[in-house]
Amino acid sequence: MRNVSDLEKNAATPASGFSRVRGRLVEYARLMRLDRPIGIWLLLWPALWALWIAADGHPDERIFVIFVIGTFVMRSAGCVMNDFADREFDPHVRRTANRPLARGVVSPAEALAVFAALGLLALALLIPLNRPTQVLALIGGVLAVTYPFLKRFFALPQAYLGLAFSWSVPMAFAAQTGELPVVAWVLFVAGVLWTTAYDTIYAMVDREDDLVIGIRSSAILFGRADRLIVAGLQAGALALLACAGHLAGLGRWYWLGLAIAAASSLHQQYLIRNRDPDECFRAFLNNNLFGLAVFGGILLDYLFRV
Repeated sequence: MRNVSDLEKNAATPASGFSRVRGRLVEYARLMRLDRPIGIWLLLWPALWALWIAADGHPDERIFVIFVIGTFVMRSAGCVMNDFADREFDPHVRRTANRPLARGVVSPAEALAVFAALGLLALALLIPLNRPTQVLALIGGVLAVTYPFLKRFFALPQAYLGLAFSWSVPMAFAAQTGELPVVAWVLFVAGVLWTTAYDTIYAMVDREDDLVIGIRSSAILFGRADRLIVAGLQAGALALLACAGHLAGLGRWYWLGLAIAAASSLHQQYLIRNRDPDECFRAFLNNNLFGLAVFGGILLDYLFRV
């Protein structure tokens, strides 16, 4: 006859098993950076700008859903691959030392398995889309996968991230219209400049740690000219967004949104004035307002168009 302690142990086993599974899922979610959704929003805004302009304010519902889910999947996959590539460096950087791979609570093999699952889901999302969009998506996938490894030897990885994060713009036009007009490429370059600017601000947070461990970044490359160059990138992005608005025939609501985005850029310049890491991180997060303001202007302009 089993004693009470044995019965208690067996009764606790299912709960313990559930807790272990839950613990793994939580670590996988952290690996995909689901606890920090800012990256999803920054990746999503250019896609939404492009979808609404390409469709004259009325994007196809199916395409909209695919792009929203695809943004979530690709950002998650990119974070997993980034942490896999940086698993030897992250333990030595204050901001990244608590990531699952850096702490050793998720193995490299597990990370690759999660990445493979996300990759298969991304491929499944491409099936309903037209051939030009599928081809562009594969190119975008290559950009996303190769970005984390460029920091070893490429001095300006933030610009490469700009290409990857803005690639949804030509994809959205291709999916919605089957064409790539001039406005698509103007919007794409605007996205590249904007991404390079905010990711440089992000890199300013880790500049001292990156110098020690040998990671390259635009913040290191630009040195004391970082604020001035970021301002130039922001001004270039705003100018190209203005050009895109003109080409698309957008009106006063769009210009109001662009004015708010410009004010956001000025606020970011104020925050990074002393290059304090915490304030630089706040400036980076403020770019969510920039992207939202531009999209809000586009959305309202089409909504109230006569």
